[in-house]
Amino acid sequence: MDLLEYQAKELFREMGIPVLPSQRIDHPRDLKGLKIPYPVVLKSQVRAGGRGRAGGIKFVANTIDAVAAAQNIFHLPINTEYPEVLLAEAKYDTDREFYLAVVLDRTARRPLLLGSSQGGTSTELAMEQMQQVVVDEGFSPFYARRLTLKMGCTGPLIEAVSDIVEKMYLLFVEKDLDLVEINPLGISPGGEVMALDGKVTVNDEALGRHASLLQLQPKTHPDEGLLAGSDSPVMAVPSELNFVELDGNIGLLCNGAGLTMATLDLVYAAGGKPANFVNIGGECRWDLTPELLCDRIKLGLALVSQKKNVQVVLVNLLGGLCSCTQAVEAIAHYQKQSQRETATGNPQTQVTVIVRLYGSEIDQAREILQAVEVTVVENLDEAIALSVSLATNA
Repeated sequence: MDLLEYQAKELFREMGIPVLPSQRIDHPRDLKGLKIPYPVVLKSQVRAGGRGRAGGIKFVANTIDAVAAAQNIFHLPINTEYPEVLLAEAKYDTDREFYLAVVLDRTARRPLLLGSSQGGTSTELAMEQMQQVVVDEGFSPFYARRLTLKMGCTGPLIEAVSDIVEKMYLLFVEKDLDLVEINPLGISPGGEVMALDGKVTVNDEALGRHASLLQLQPKTHPDEGLLAGSDSPVMAVPSELNFVELDGNIGLLCNGAGLTMATLDLVYAAGGKPANFVNIGGECRWDLTPELLCDRIKLGLALVSQKKNVQVVLVNLLGGLCSCTQAVEAIAHYQKQSQRETATGNPQTQVTVIVRLYGSEIDQAREILQAVEVTVVENLDEAIALSVSLATNA
């Protein structure tokens, strides 16, 4: 998943990587309340490259010019992609421009630091001057310093650029990213460094571990993102979850394809009507850690309960990889959040959750869920009967 520039720069800002004062623009009229002094640059927020050459980046000196430029950019497709937002950013004068990146080398299975003394739009020059350092052991500032020296940095610039590279690497590791890129890294006449553009690619398989990144997923197109009988767009579904929409009022969450299909059949046999079902993944995959499984439970609950007509969510989980207490902590987290939203008058969160668990530490798990008003039923037939009854009488 590729982030938009303004989203990438939010991550940069959190890591202490210097970025310019900026403001998100959702409509040309927003520029009338611009808080950044002119001159500013308006940038189309699309994932496609070549924005500058296509006319998606404009420098403006006043509000009238800014509104006119924004109207043009909003209606300008770049590689068939139209921007939903623009980024207004302060203008920055540079003396030099560098290219920096941290990327996953899939062949070596190691992070790779990239740097060029030629950044900006000249891709050919950047590639000619590109230097690289493989992080083949535990990371230390030595790797960042080595890259800057290979790039030809001297004096105070060595420390300034090394610091940026180190923070890029930390972001890369903390967020499970495939790419962190700054192009260009602007160098002012006084030697200050500034990330003038940024690109971040998230590893889709790691989205379940990073709720903040999951929220940045591109939403479904309005014409395609409405569920039958719903007036709100659906949540984007990560590739690692198997989510299927139906037309009933009972949401199902299970772990494992066989368990999911069996639960679905039993609900139908009991006279129930499933609204959807999600398989968060079985327990035979070596890379499905207990932490990742719990993250998928939280996400799966959000998915199956998002339709307004869902009255009951039946969770059917077989323990093994993680204990029952680990699994119900994720369910309890969802229930607490749902209760907070219900208290504010959000009707879409008023969903009854029924949990059927099988595994270790079941007594402790039951106590955790009872504290957040979630019913635990050990017998599957009883759990299904209760779910169907509650959904029918809702």
